[in-house]
Amino acid sequence: MTQVILGLGSNTPSAGKSPADILGCACARLGTVLSQCRYSSVYRTKAMYVTDQEDFYNMVVRGFAGDSMTPHMLLDAVHEIEAAYGRDRSREVRFGPRPLDIDIELFGEKTVSDSTLQIPHPRMHERAFVLIPLLEILSDPADVVMRNTYAAYAKRLPEQGVQMYLPAKDLRIPREA
Repeated sequence: MTQVILGLGSNTPSAGKSPADILGCACARLGTVLSQCRYSSVYRTKAMYVTDQEDFYNMVVRGFAGDSMTPHMLLDAVHEIEAAYGRDRSREVRFGPRPLDIDIELFGEKTVSDSTLQIPHPRMHERAFVLIPLLEILSDPADVVMRNTYAAYAKRLPEQGVQMYLPAKDLRIPREA
């Protein structure tokens, strides 16, 4: 089993679901792809890069990929989940509004750098909307080194408008999504 860290974000409704509801549904679907998922709280975040858009709702999911799953297989599954909740990559503006974005931040100790995927995610260290929820779920003793490293990155970042929106215990994850 390989520990996987995913960053999720949403800032537009789709099919009658709010961004927070979309995140909950995405978590349900991710639970069929990964095992032992742990979910952070949801944070409301000012948009980065393209700032003239609605705030994002962000969270992090930690789960475990089976031994036969590759990073590219996970990427395919992530793209299917994004599409199921309204994402159309062919029609969007880079860093613009979207109903669902799922980034593979880490895939165990693996590094990948090709035209479709980069792991570790190249911008995770500059994004408080990834680091703050990541620190929330990296509380196991085995994660202490990683947690300290990411806490140091987060401490160096300027204020980015990341605010708690919904505690993890209140996240609605439907049984079937």
